[in-house]
Amino acid sequence: MTARIVVLRVVPADPPFRVVEIDGQVAGTARDLTDVVRIAYQAGLTHVDLDDPAVVRWVGGGKYTWSTGHAW
Repeated sequence: MTARIVVLRVVPADPPFRVVEIDGQVAGTARDLTDVVRIAYQAGLTHVDLDDPAVVRWVGGGKYTWSTGHAW
């Protein structure tokens, strides 16, 4: 089973962000966990368990990685 939400690697911008894909389509950019949940709800997903790999796949760092070279 593939996760519906994929959060890609941190993009080193000012401020850094991560691209969020839902069902294989770019749904938005996130700067923190709250943004990921907001984007998912805007896409119509009602249950977003950020710790469930069947729901969210984190690429290039986990849910606490929001800058390059620094995992929280």
